[in-house]
Parts: sequence; structure tokens; C-alpha cells
Amino acid sequence: MPWANELVMQTNFSRDQMSQPTISIANNILRKCVHCGFCTATCPTYVLLGDERDSPRGRIYMIKQMLESAKPAPASVVKHIDRCLSCLSCSSTCPSGVDYMHLIDHARVYVEKTYSRPLGDRLLRMLLAWVLPNPAIFRLSLIAAKLALPFKKLMPGRLKGIIAMAPDKISSQSNYDVPQVFEAIGKKRMRVALMTGCAQKVLRPSINEATVRLLTRHGCEVVVAANASCCGALVHHLGNEAAAIEAARNNVAAWMVEVERDGLDAIVINTSGCGTTLKDYGFMLQGDGVWAKKAAKIASLCKDVSEIMSLLGLGDIKVRDQPVIVYHSACSMQHGQELHDEPKELLKSAGFDVRDPVEGHLCCGSAGTYNLLQPEISERLKTRKAKNLEAQNADIIATGNIGCMVQISSVTKVPVIHTVELLDWVTGGPAPDDFIHLIKST
Repeated sequence: MPWANELVMQTNFSRDQMSQPTISIANNILRKCVHCGFCTATCPTYVLLGDERDSPRGRIYMIKQMLESAKPAPASVVKHIDRCLSCLSCSSTCPSGVDYMHLIDHARVYVEKTYSRPLGDRLLRMLLAWVLPNPAIFRLSLIAAKLALPFKKLMPGRLKGIIAMAPDKISSQSNYDVPQVFEAIGKKRMRVALMTGCAQKVLRPSINEATVRLLTRHGCEVVVAANASCCGALVHHLGNEAAAIEAARNNVAAWMVEVERDGLDAIVINTSGCGTTLKDYGFMLQGDGVWAKKAAKIASLCKDVSEIMSLLGLGDIKVRDQPVIVYHSACSMQHGQELHDEPKELLKSAGFDVRDPVEGHLCCGSAGTYNLLQPEISERLKTRKAKNLEAQNADIIATGNIGCMVQISSVTKVPVIHTVELLDWVTGGPAPDDFIHLIKST
């Protein structure tokens, strides 16, 4: 674009500010913005609200002014930063390569360090940061939420969202999620570690089980590493920098043990929201002394399960006449990790009729804890997404992210199944419980 240099955003950071690595990075990001406004067309909050301050371009301006001032974040700016889903659809659209993800991440850290939130907001954020990354506590909280379901209408808006997360059946810990090694079936082709996650193994342990079966069936030795836990994405997006770095260091240390012991060909992720954060560990810990090199190594090994299966190939397909699928690409999959074709091509090669929804680039409104912190906007996005998915008249909604699964399934009767569960089924695994009735009726 010949006019880009004329419209590049001007910044006015002091020399002292520019000596700070985070400000220097933010300055470089800000100066790439050319005000073109392409991002507004794909931003969910702008599409819904029509407010420039709720567009990426508007937020970039506000973040620039907030950082340049070096003053505490004003409530008027915090409101619109909090409304950002971090879906990164704007990054996929931006012709100038603005690194919006790291800019909004830094803005959230700045907000948490300088802004005093109302007490109720602080308590809710502390609760979410304590409960969701801890599987044992999260499981107990879901039991309590299930008991509170009859009183849901009496609860404040945000608490309603937490109570609504309670599934009909709360599973006990899966034997697949404890530290161990699963041997490859047949000739060993790869040695991989599985990121078992935190909330996912409580909400739907069958995903990790299906992943292990699928990988071992295709020649992978699968390691569940001791001491690996939550990726840190949840606290990271809440602006809790210290907790996010602690989680990253913890996982880097756990997987480096396996790298140094017998080597790893990959660290496999089956929750795309986690994948976006894990692949960013190198950036997160880049100035963190001895951790920097190790984090870069671990980040380079992180792969979504669809990437691994694309390399391995599915082999023999044992199930025919599969149900019709509409594929929901999670924002963290298509925008965060830029994986557009792998999951869909795998499903197609397995024999599924795969359909794409209208507005597939728009977020479903889950976005980590967004559906709990911004329930009104989240509800509108969820309803819009479900309507577009249902319009494809498919038997199943397939996706690769547990947050999307919980969000979408709460507003549709169409079964929402993880991609890996479908691939496991057609290559020899059990059928997912959610659509056994579909198989029996065909």
C-alpha cells in the first residue's frame, strides 16, 4: 500500500518509557497500524455494537493514549478493553500485520496493575482464576453449581453463567489423565506428550481418552508428563501476568524432563485455546533468563492434534455412512494458530460431508471466561453462532475447543462433538455418547 507510511500511527513515548521492553514492543506494534479499518468488519463486538471504541482500531487508539500517559487506566478505557474477546479475527484481516494479540495482552496487564476494579468484579475474577485452572476444585464447584440449578433465576447475571456450566453428568477423574506412558500400537512412529489441560478433563474427559486412542492407534507413544497442568491462558487473559508466567514455567519444566529423558517429537494439544497460548511461550518468557531458551524449545514442539494427524494420515476408515457435519472453527484455531484446513480436511478424508457455516470467522462468545464476565454480549454472539450452524441442517457440530463446545451446546439440540472424538470413532474407537442415537437410527 503506497499510502501506508503516510498514515502510520504516530507514537509519543518518552525515552524512559522506550527503555522498557514491554513499551518498546507495544510501540512497534502500534506504529504498524495504518487506520484502514478493515478490522472493523470482522470484529464481533463492533459488528454487534457499532461503537468505534469496541473495534480493534478504536481499542488500539485508546491503548496508545493509555500507555503514553503512564497514568492509571481510566474506567472508560477499561470498559472497552474488557469487551474485547481476544478472538484475533482482526489479526486475520489486518493487511499491515498488526500484532494485536500481544498489544491487547499488554494492555490487560497494564489495566490489572493500575486500575482498581469494583469489589464484586475483583472477587469474581479471583474466583475464576482459582477455580477453573484447578481440576479438583472445578469439579467440586460444578457439583455445587448443579445443586444450585433450581435457584438459577434468583442469581445475578454473572453467577447464572457459572451455574449454567454444570453438565448433566459430572465425571470423575479419567485414568487417562494421570502421569503415565501409553505405548504405540504397532510400529512406533513418534513420541509425543499430551497436554491434558484443566477444565476440559473435568467437563469432557472423553476428549483426552479419544486423543490417546487415536494417537497410539497411529503409531504414537503418548506421554502424560508429571507436573504438567493448566497452560495459563485463563489467567493470562485476565491480565494476571505473574500467574501466567508461573504456569508457563511449570509446563516448560515438566515437558523439558521428557525432552531430555527420551526426546519428544511433539507436544499435542486438543484444546485450541490452550494451543494458542502454548505456542506463545517463547514470547511470554523471552526475557526470562534461563527459561527463555527452554520456553522457545517447548513452544516449537506444540502442535494441535489435527496437525499431527495430518502428518500421520488416518489410514483405514472403519465406519461408513457417517452423519453430516457442520464445522465450527474456534477463533483460537483459525485466528490464533492460523489452522484453517487441517481439521476439515481430516474430517473429509474420513468420509464426512463437512459443511461451513455463514460468518464462520465470528466468535461464538465463549472466549475463555468472557461468557462469565460479559454475559450479555456473549449471549448475543452464542445465539447468532448457533443459528448459523443450525442453518446448515447437519447432524453434528464439530469443533476443536472445549470452550466452544460448552458455549454452543447450551443453546442448540444438535450434538457438539470434538473433532478428535469423530476421528477416533471412524478409525476404530467407540462412538461418542452424544450421537449414538443417530447411529442407531440409520
